[in-house]
Amino acid sequence: MIIERAYAHIDPGSREEGWPWSVPCVRGLLADGLRFTAPVTFLVGENGSGKSTLVEGLAEGFGLDSYGGSHDWRYASHRPKSALGERIRFDAAPRGRRMLGSWAARKGFFLRAETALDALDREGFAPHSVSHGEGFLAAFRDKFLQPGLYVMDEPEAALSFASCLELIGHLDELVKNGAQVICATHSPLLTALPGADIVEVGEHGMRRVAWSELTLVDHWRRYLADPRSYLRHVLD
Repeated sequence: MIIERAYAHIDPGSREEGWPWSVPCVRGLLADGLRFTAPVTFLVGENGSGKSTLVEGLAEGFGLDSYGGSHDWRYASHRPKSALGERIRFDAAPRGRRMLGSWAARKGFFLRAETALDALDREGFAPHSVSHGEGFLAAFRDKFLQPGLYVMDEPEAALSFASCLELIGHLDELVKNGAQVICATHSPLLTALPGADIVEVGEHGMRRVAWSELTLVDHWRRYLADPRSYLRHVLD
């Protein structure tokens, strides 16, 4: 692992109000930080729960462009870090001390579903004549290889069921090579990766949850068993 804890540094006496400080998971980060206990951590929650805000801040804190891209790319968007990204700090895991101790030694990538192919293209890696989803998987096969911090925001968005299963295999191979992954997702497939840590975010803030106890897993099970029990509430 590269990092074992993330937290937000606030100057003594300062008062942080409004967004993003009003988001429950960000308040939890301010109060207690977020510990990482496994090479892969999934952040799961409803739309608006703050999981994308959180992963963006973590990526920026590590020196990755919020638009998406690797640590070798220097803010192509020319925009400043977010308020949260400016304040993120990390405690290094033993094998991550050199990487966190030297800006030049940091390696990683921030993969956002909506900007992934553009980010790969500007870094000289653009799979051509393939679908969006195939481009994602090509990046994992050919670019995501070395130890580093890989932050992802809903990578399953462009992927089919079979492609999600392939992605799980790539994530497993990535961490075996010494990488650490932090991934925001809605996918019950990805979160089933053995040994992964799952953090559910919501009005409660953040809490660790077993895969079988995830709300999204429960909803998918019940929906697949009886779609009409859900659809009757949304269809006239």
